[in-house]
Amino acid sequence: MGKLIYSMSMSLDGFIAGPDGDFAWSAPDEELHRFHNERVRELGAQICGRRLYETMVYWETADQQPLADYALDFARIWQALPKVVVSRTLDSVEGNSRVVADGVAEEVAQLKRESSKDIGVGGAGLAATLIEHGLVDEFEPFVYPVVTGGGTPFLPPTDARIDLELLETRTFASRVVHLRYRRAA
Repeated sequence: MGKLIYSMSMSLDGFIAGPDGDFAWSAPDEELHRFHNERVRELGAQICGRRLYETMVYWETADQQPLADYALDFARIWQALPKVVVSRTLDSVEGNSRVVADGVAEEVAQLKRESSKDIGVGGAGLAATLIEHGLVDEFEPFVYPVVTGGGTPFLPPTDARIDLELLETRTFASRVVHLRYRRAA
């Protein structure tokens, strides 16, 4: 059974996008991009909310233009990766993707049971739903050295405490810190 891993970039004050929706501050440099390549290469699937899908759809055709080798590598990894896009407004998606509109928690629970590899999830709203259902096994924020002062939070407000165990940290030359936590037993 695969683990469900929630991973996104966030500001030091805990937001994945600023008050105006801007997240340009989270563009990865080459070192961080290569790290993401290796992480995504190991996944069995990626679950995206609509907004994240709309950002990432760029990679479905990115290999058709000149790119740095690490970006071209990511495009090929992304294109091959099966993706589930959670949306009530999209009718169709590109590449190796499919849309799920309802029954998201059940769909993800089934995907976890059937997968021999880990599954990535991105998008704060989607992750909030999956956290609420106890489906997220690991949390992997990439903390950027910026304070946005507000915006879209990485974690939702919750009535229940979630105890975590730190598994790994890594600081990149860009001063971004990757943290990897799992739910404590």
